[in-house]
Amino acid sequence: MRVIVIAVGKLKQGPERELADRYRERFDESGRKTGFRAIELHEIPESRARDAATRMAEEASAIAALIPEKSVTVALDERGEAVDSAKFARHFGKNRDQGLPTVFLIGGADGLSPELRRKAKISIAFGRATWPHQMVRVMLLEQIYRAATILSGHPYHRA
Repeated sequence: MRVIVIAVGKLKQGPERELADRYRERFDESGRKTGFRAIELHEIPESRARDAATRMAEEASAIAALIPEKSVTVALDERGEAVDSAKFARHFGKNRDQGLPTVFLIGGADGLSPELRRKAKISIAFGRATWPHQMVRVMLLEQIYRAATILSGHPYHRA
């Protein structure tokens, strides 16, 4: 099954990039054993428009162009549902079992456009705090890796 992360902004060299790369590599190794392909990561440049609505619209257009048909879209949004790791893994496993690509969307500084949020099948939040997109990417990649370990019965997840 395809796993796609579409994120506004680029991770620069540094600790966030190193940690993101580490979880991505771990998933790529363990995910193959449980029916997943390597994570496809698409970085969308941040819009330079002057107002937030135009920035979100431009970014949404670039994001939408990368979403495959017949995929499950998951919006990372502070207004989304706070799910625990086991529930995240169940959603992830269900998509895999149905052969549906899972596409995770991470917005820029202004968030995701209302249109993208409405089109998402699932909207999840990593708590009620607002997080920088770099941290959201690291947390998402860790949860994707954790989901694969939960689905495979690996002891990484001990809850």
